[in-house]
Amino acid sequence: MAKLLAYPLSILYFLFFGLSLLIFHPIQWLCLNVFGYQAHKKSVDILNWFLVRSTHFLGTTYKFKNPHEIPTDKPIIIVSNHQSMNDIPPIIWFMRKHHVKFVSKKELGKGIPSVSYNLRHGGSVLIDRKNPIQSINAIKDMAKYIETHNRAVVIFPEGSRSRDGKPRVFKTRGLETLIENAPNALIVPVTINNSWKLLKYGKFPYGIGTHITFKVHKPIPVSNASETELISEVEKIIKQAIVV
Repeated sequence: MAKLLAYPLSILYFLFFGLSLLIFHPIQWLCLNVFGYQAHKKSVDILNWFLVRSTHFLGTTYKFKNPHEIPTDKPIIIVSNHQSMNDIPPIIWFMRKHHVKFVSKKELGKGIPSVSYNLRHGGSVLIDRKNPIQSINAIKDMAKYIETHNRAVVIFPEGSRSRDGKPRVFKTRGLETLIENAPNALIVPVTINNSWKLLKYGKFPYGIGTHITFKVHKPIPVSNASETELISEVEKIIKQAIVV
């Protein structure tokens, strides 16, 4: 019964989601090219509010728990587990004061209205997973960017999404590069639970009635320990809070 109901609700979701992307694509272009970075950033924030709300057609609810006063005058490295593409809009919206950017695969840099434009022009970096040298150089550039502008970058060290909520082993090279090149940064571990349930039936229909939680853990200065110890600690913090 739940799966049958998921079909019409998923259609409503995709219509609202797709319209949001189409409408905000020219809005982003106008904001960036006429009014500059701050206006473009505001348009991206509002777009992601709409993308989060679009999942309400599916009965999705959210809890974003962040009891910490994370400073806005320091570079931030947000490290999170990864369960679906629906992880991204809530992070952008709920942590918008930190000007969130992403380390993303290059394939997302074209063909997706609004999303591809923001990735190319909003301060994020696109990496070619088949080209390690390009990937590392792009991540170095991102680290320097957040150091200079006191902004935040999100990295998903698992590399690919968990399709059943169970955490994957962290791939550490990208995170190591960020730590090496952003010595003043704070690492903010984030644990996501239940996002994978939106895709429990596959790409269509979407799962309904999902309660997705985000738990923001205490920030850790990158200077607190060696890279190996720091990454191990962050991985442990994130995975201990995953509920499968």
